[in-house]
Amino acid sequence: MDRMVTLSPDMPGVCRLGLATRGGSRLRAEDVEHAIASGVNYLNWCGHPDGMSQAVARLGAARANVVVAVQLESRHGRDAAPEFESYLRELHTDYIDIATLYYVENRAEWDDVTAPDGAWSYLDQQKRKGRLRAIGLTSHQRPLVAACAETGLLDILMIRYNAAHRGAEDDIFPVTARRCIPVVTFTGLRWGALLKATPEDPPGCQPATPADCYRFCLANPNVAVALMAPADRAELDANLNLLEDWRPPAPAEMLAIRAHGERVRRHAGAFW
Repeated sequence: MDRMVTLSPDMPGVCRLGLATRGGSRLRAEDVEHAIASGVNYLNWCGHPDGMSQAVARLGAARANVVVAVQLESRHGRDAAPEFESYLRELHTDYIDIATLYYVENRAEWDDVTAPDGAWSYLDQQKRKGRLRAIGLTSHQRPLVAACAETGLLDILMIRYNAAHRGAEDDIFPVTARRCIPVVTFTGLRWGALLKATPEDPPGCQPATPADCYRFCLANPNVAVALMAPADRAELDANLNLLEDWRPPAPAEMLAIRAHGERVRRHAGAFW
């Protein structure tokens, strides 16, 4: 199981365990800097001022060794421009490594962002100006993601994948493998459900640990980066323990987490 991956020739190699922030995150700038010092250099920022944006803003020369990804919510170029510029200002940087078209969930939205005046065209302009290195797509809709990947307009994908939600193995990974498109995954813990027991657990069964969940994702060679999104420093430190024991799941461990994922899928409620 490789520890590092190169997403494109003009980006630094990154640790395959990435760090994301989300609404309500209590990570401070010092916590993000601790993750970077531990070897995590793929940062997925939520777009709102927080500890991650503060940490990126004070990277200085070390910025060249960190890949920063943002999500672009705008669908049209006229809206994408001020959104993109606001990200550059908040992060105190003159370029962004990856901007994904955020939560494109149906074909009409894809048609909007790829129209002549759409957000994709604006991002493509920024790539040609050297202010952006890669254009991506974030979506939950697997058939749509696969179809969009076939267009040749995307450099990277960001999708949901975990032991309870493995549909990408059939619907997306064959396409991305053929087209050599890196995949970044999120919700590796299935919003914490994989860490809990289910009514079907056999006697003596222990729920998965965060390390088990991320190992499952990272053991798949089609996954370039698996994102963790810890709420605070304690959760971050627990996740970073994986870096000290970097290995794929043993065969028995893989069987166990896949079986647990199937039980979670049956009992943890609807998937969005």
